[in-house]
Amino acid sequence: MPSSFLETKTPPKYSFTDDYSEGAHPQLLEALVRTNSTQQVSYGNDEYSSEARRLIQRKLSATEDEVAIHFVPSGTSANLICIASCLRPYEAVLTVGSGHIVDKEAGAIEATGHKMIIVPGSRGKMTAENLEKTVRQNQFFPHMAKPRLVYISNATELGTIYTKQELESISAVCKRWNLLLHMDGARIGVALSAPSNNLTPRDLVDLTDIFWIGGTKMGALLGEAIVVRSHLAEGFAFHLKQHGALLAKGRIIGAQFAELFRGDLFFELATNANKMAHMISDNFQTLGYRLSAKTETNQVFVILPTSLIRRLEERYSFYIWEHLDEQQAVVRIVTSWATNASEVADFNAWVRQWT
Repeated sequence: MPSSFLETKTPPKYSFTDDYSEGAHPQLLEALVRTNSTQQVSYGNDEYSSEARRLIQRKLSATEDEVAIHFVPSGTSANLICIASCLRPYEAVLTVGSGHIVDKEAGAIEATGHKMIIVPGSRGKMTAENLEKTVRQNQFFPHMAKPRLVYISNATELGTIYTKQELESISAVCKRWNLLLHMDGARIGVALSAPSNNLTPRDLVDLTDIFWIGGTKMGALLGEAIVVRSHLAEGFAFHLKQHGALLAKGRIIGAQFAELFRGDLFFELATNANKMAHMISDNFQTLGYRLSAKTETNQVFVILPTSLIRRLEERYSFYIWEHLDEQQAVVRIVTSWATNASEVADFNAWVRQWT
């Protein structure tokens, strides 16, 4: 018998690295196939994109006069276009140090010529108090870049979410200093579906100037929906075109968002991702491991000994977030719209086996 038949087969690794390892939800794929042969107008003027806009506006309890909605292919393009479209060359972005745009987008914002002003964060979030203080410290004009736009994300890089009171307080500071408020919504689905959330979709319209809804991390093949308040909407499509984000076949994104928002699929998938993460988080805590950030959405940050990390890496892939010392590190476990309970049960059992 060939030796290969006697070798122990290593099971394929299951990924908890991110929430976009899978392709797309079957319902979205079916919609793409169903609509594939129809002829449509290009550049997002197709009937599916128009339907998606109406459905999103309805979910936001907003009218066409209040918001404009544009579809782009990626989160980096969404942040880049949202921020660059709002700022003059001498104006700056305020963000917490852990903000996605700071070190996860290859300097895309800096490449537009805009300075980032770092605001001290708390659990990955910006606070109104720190924002106020930082704005006051950056008023030596014309020698300093002028603070103009505040960047936050919900959920944050640590999986934490903003309460309505926190967002209202930040919004009030922005209005007092004539600042624009931009929300990165790559994971807005899991944020709004979190058990502790008290924000409504309409609150996002009322309390921000521009935000976007992530589809890539919520069951779509690709695509994000930028929601622009009317006072910033004029000429926005020109920014999409200049930055290479105005797709000729915009129907591909429109058809997917129409499917996500025709019913409650978007929030059902988000709820599943959160539920699976909490099952993993609860297991770690039951076994005595300490979380480095409270699990509120679909990201689990836990402090583990390196010996256990090595065992987990035999079967699973995940991100080592921070090396604390030679004996322990913070790891990030991310669940997705497609993660199911049996996969989580197997993971939890493997953790218990080596604890």
